[in-house]
Amino acid sequence: MSAVSAAASGRDGADGTRADAAAVVVPPTPAPAARVFGDRLGLAEHFVRVLADTGISHGLIGPREAPRLWDRHVLNCAIAHLAIPQRGESQAVVDVGSGAGLPGLALAIARPDLHLHLVEPLARRTGWLSGTVAELGLTNVTVHTARAEALWDRLHAPWVTARAVSNIVQLAEWTLPLLEPRGTLLALKGSRAGEELAQGRTALTRLGVVDASVLELGDDVLEEPTTVLAVTIGEHLDRRRFRSRPPSSAGSARRRGDRRGGTRRGPGPVGSRGHLAP
Repeated sequence: MSAVSAAASGRDGADGTRADAAAVVVPPTPAPAARVFGDRLGLAEHFVRVLADTGISHGLIGPREAPRLWDRHVLNCAIAHLAIPQRGESQAVVDVGSGAGLPGLALAIARPDLHLHLVEPLARRTGWLSGTVAELGLTNVTVHTARAEALWDRLHAPWVTARAVSNIVQLAEWTLPLLEPRGTLLALKGSRAGEELAQGRTALTRLGVVDASVLELGDDVLEEPTTVLAVTIGEHLDRRRFRSRPPSSAGSARRRGDRRGGTRRGPGPVGSRGHLAP
């Protein structure tokens, strides 16, 4: 029996703890979810139920966020897939600071053609992620218990994602070495993304960034579109620039934001837009 099922029945869960049915608040599925997830909507609904249950009880999502799991978290994250073009073959994506699987698991559900590598340093969180992946039956996810910089020489992908409050320059210092040549970091941000990019553009260029822009995604389907800072590196990255950087806590700031009630969202200066077909 899954943790969610145990909560619904009021019986003991798999870990031996007593589940309280009244404590699990699962928000209704909004209409836009069908457009975002298509025939995988059932998986997305299952993910939301898990978030509302063990995601909250494990401290990965704040209890006040339960009614807003769809709009503020799952849909906000899943729509970022519009920034990744479909290429007819599996593409790797490294999600840094995965926490509650946001955006990593939301992307894995929305796009079965992507293989998500979820990177988290704490075993308690990766244990939850692995259990959730197994419960959802996802075959396009690999979970790594490690800091981002520990994987610089072992894991590379054309795409890196992160949902973090951290400044884009600091986030780039942690994540750019994970990218393949011409790869792109997609950082889910708030309404000040354009200002943040303007302030950090010179530093990003020094790190090897050749293109950076603010994307506003899903404005034709979501009540509030998702703002993403897209940062692309060139053919060659001077990794010596990164070796002296302090250890990262990528994702921790974002998780604190989730527990406080989430980061502010809203449109910033727009570089390009993403849309879903009807």
